[in-house]
Amino acid sequence: MALLGRVAILSLPSRALSEPKLHRQTRNFRASRLSTRSEQLTETNEKPQYNPGFLDHLFLNLFRNKMAQEIGWDSKKPGYDGLIEVANCLMIGRSNSETREAAVRILRSLFPPLLLELYQMLIAPIGEGKVAAMMVARVTALSCQWLMGPCTVNSVDLPDGSSCASGVFVERCKYLEESKCVGICMNTCKFPTQTFFKDSMGVPLLMEPNFSDYSCQFKFGVLPPLPDDDSSLKEPCLEICPNASRRRAATSDVEALKCPKA
Repeated sequence: MALLGRVAILSLPSRALSEPKLHRQTRNFRASRLSTRSEQLTETNEKPQYNPGFLDHLFLNLFRNKMAQEIGWDSKKPGYDGLIEVANCLMIGRSNSETREAAVRILRSLFPPLLLELYQMLIAPIGEGKVAAMMVARVTALSCQWLMGPCTVNSVDLPDGSSCASGVFVERCKYLEESKCVGICMNTCKFPTQTFFKDSMGVPLLMEPNFSDYSCQFKFGVLPPLPDDDSSLKEPCLEICPNASRRRAATSDVEALKCPKA
């Protein structure tokens, strides 16, 4: 046994014999960290799965039809791909403010007459607005996954220092990722949606899209900053934007790299 032990030791590479134990542990730890980081990146790049049902298809078609009526044109592509083409068309020939106004009209057209006015008069004032904020958060999480993907209700901090379950966290916004455009997110979704809930339902809303991982945090009950002061407008184009790579190759100027549609 002793002879076998000596043979095993002699057969080891000389580096293994001379390398201190601490260095080997450090090297193994670094390798472990690299492996873990690689796994985390892989998990981040995986899209959350959501299987739409009958109501989801109904909501998609209703929303798409209202958009098509607003612009007077519809895509020949079916389903979600067609919706994205219509959203792109909504911005053609319009200023950003005109696009936002059109998007607000589309959102209002989705609701029966007087429902929004009644909600604003009867529900919004209850409990200093917290009841209305929590209600729209739950309805948003339940009824809008066909548009945004999986999302959950969470707690957010309110301006008065309290917290309330009036947030909606979107894991990876399908609308942002499929549109591939910061400007489309800003002008057909974020700004008009904030305006719609505040002016039409009496519920302040701040939306915080993350353009790195495509997540988005809705904060019902929180007033957004003025559009000119919103930091989201300073974001550069998405990495997946078809035109972004050409602009990055042409210049390193931060201002020039901002989304021209935003």
